[in-house]
Amino acid sequence: MKKAVLAAALVVSLCACAGLAPLPVDRADAPVASAPPPAWAGAGGPNAWTGPPLGHTGEAWWRGFGDPQLDALVADSLLNNTSVATAAAALRQAQAQRAVAAAALWPQLAASAAAQGSRTAGSGSTQRVALGLDADWVPDIGGGQRSAVRGADATALALLAQWGDVRVQVSAEVALNYLLLRAAQSRLAIAGRSLASQLETLQITEWREQAGLVTAVESAQARAATLQTRAVLPALQTSVDQSSHALAVLSGRPPAALLQALSQGGPLPSDAPDRPLAVPAEVLRQRADVRAAELRVWAALAQVDQAEARRWPSLRLAGSLDLGAASLGALTAGASVLASLVASVAWPLLDGGATRAGVQVQHAVLAQAHQQHRATVLGALQEVEDALVALREDRLRHARLQQAADAATQAAAWARQRYSGGLIDFQTVLETQRTELGTQDSVATALADIGADRVRLFRALGGGWSAHEPDTRVVRTR
Repeated sequence: MKKAVLAAALVVSLCACAGLAPLPVDRADAPVASAPPPAWAGAGGPNAWTGPPLGHTGEAWWRGFGDPQLDALVADSLLNNTSVATAAAALRQAQAQRAVAAAALWPQLAASAAAQGSRTAGSGSTQRVALGLDADWVPDIGGGQRSAVRGADATALALLAQWGDVRVQVSAEVALNYLLLRAAQSRLAIAGRSLASQLETLQITEWREQAGLVTAVESAQARAATLQTRAVLPALQTSVDQSSHALAVLSGRPPAALLQALSQGGPLPSDAPDRPLAVPAEVLRQRADVRAAELRVWAALAQVDQAEARRWPSLRLAGSLDLGAASLGALTAGASVLASLVASVAWPLLDGGATRAGVQVQHAVLAQAHQQHRATVLGALQEVEDALVALREDRLRHARLQQAADAATQAAAWARQRYSGGLIDFQTVLETQRTELGTQDSVATALADIGADRVRLFRALGGGWSAHEPDTRVVRTR
């Protein structure tokens, strides 16, 4: 039994030697982004907002629109969207793969049992019972296995950030499609009101034609104007239905599931006061895609270290303990014991340059990861600047269009009154009605564009993503 004790002690000692190295943070080839600008070029002037900066981590930004239906749609989408579920499954896969990589640092222990019986004519039967214990361990002399664990850690954390980025993108898509829906419904209502006005004008024109005050030309023109407005309605209804389809699919439902629930028109979300913007450096820390790109660089660094470790010797230790006896009860006393311990060393001395080429491959992968990280950072900065410029200019356009719409509405009302009294010709009425419809439609479109600009700005600022989700567990290196 002393040999059995020695074999067990060997297994314990092997387990004690299997430790994990910490993630290096002071490497020269660690991911470093270009220095962000100190401020945003497209930001407006100072304001009196005293709350947290726009894009604050953990912020449910869509609630700023003050629309409970939008809040419910975003909540449903974050729970049921297929892309979010796919990203969560990929995260769980990466966590399991990290556990597989960490298991390679520890000794492998396997047990076996066998029983054999035989009968020979004239000599009776014989039995044989055997138990075996096998241990195998490859000490991580070159650090390749620890590098694999660090790489798996970085990959899992990158997929955690990617899961967060998918949630940000889905919530933004829900808000954008909701704005398209409300804009189409608002434009549909404007077109309906304009059609009612044009039908009233058509009736007046037909009365004046019957009285001999105008010719059939004016009646035909009025009829053509109403038909043109009627032709706009199907296209707007198509936009309403398609936006409803998109919202249903985003929330994990069949396309037609929300047609009835969203059929009732609602007001366009109004514009909100400006808030201070987080500085560019803070925004880059708040963006999930930037964090994921940084972690992919760390994963690539670990792959380089793993490839470098393959150039050095590897040690394998293997031990076995076998017990054999004629019966199960005899294993505790009088059993034959066979114990063995084997150590072997392997060193790739000549492989045609394959190992060196493998290192070069991983360095090239690392260079690509660095450039992708840099491109993600630059793209993030551009998205914020583009959203700021679009929001500023669309607000200016909306203000001017609103003034034009007010003037056009007043002009159209005066024109109808004067035409009823026979003071102006019908051509003036047609022109004022076209202008009224066009400006009101443009105001609704501009207001929707402002809402979309706000959504894109929220998304560019990180969309409220947080690196520490309470319901997510990622196995980290010890």
